[in-house]
Amino acid sequence: MDGGQVTGRLEGKVVIITGAARGQGLAEAQLFASEGAHIIAGDVLDHEGVYLDVTSAESWSSAVALAVERYGRVDVLLNNAGVRAVAPVHEMPIAEFQRVLDINLIGPLLGIQAVVPHMPRGSSIINVSSLNGLAANVNTSAYTTSKFALRGLTKSAALDLGPLGIRVNAILPGVIRTPMVSYIVDEYEERLASGLPLGRIGEPIDVASAALFLASDDSAWVSGLDLTIDGGQMASTPKL
Repeated sequence: MDGGQVTGRLEGKVVIITGAARGQGLAEAQLFASEGAHIIAGDVLDHEGVYLDVTSAESWSSAVALAVERYGRVDVLLNNAGVRAVAPVHEMPIAEFQRVLDINLIGPLLGIQAVVPHMPRGSSIINVSSLNGLAANVNTSAYTTSKFALRGLTKSAALDLGPLGIRVNAILPGVIRTPMVSYIVDEYEERLASGLPLGRIGEPIDVASAALFLASDDSAWVSGLDLTIDGGQMASTPKL
């Protein structure tokens, strides 16, 4: 899973990536393109890619139709788009909680439903969950709920789509240097890094390299996986 060495592992594959305009999604799109993939870079920032509102079935249909028109199929779906909402659970506005679920959970479901009819055997779906899909932080009820549920969706889809030859896996990043959490990393990077066995904050390429493995034929017998990309964070019990 070395993102620094170009090997052509996705040569000719057709890939849809959501949230691809910046941060982690952009790193994935750039790495996948360097490995030979045809990229449909979806984002609500349409001036930086193909317009794709993941909460809209119609928007998904348009993006998938574009991929099929250009390339005839979809080989990989990378559900990367996600948002956070920060508030104590007893103060979380219901509308905000619903917005997070719509983007982080319903979005991937709509994407799966849109692409599967156009996926050949050997295709791959990758859902970007989070370490918050394994354990919560304070004030993250909406985000944590969505990421736990996304892991469940991943495993259910792996069972349902396995007979079609489609693999479905989840990536669970830890603290990654992206715009979503820049306010945390900028202030607490040294402290956060010191608590990790590998001693540094994750970079977008760390997640992109893991996604490359799951998108490629190297993972042809891997499905239903929770792959943590966390610098070893989940390997130890909390320090007292």
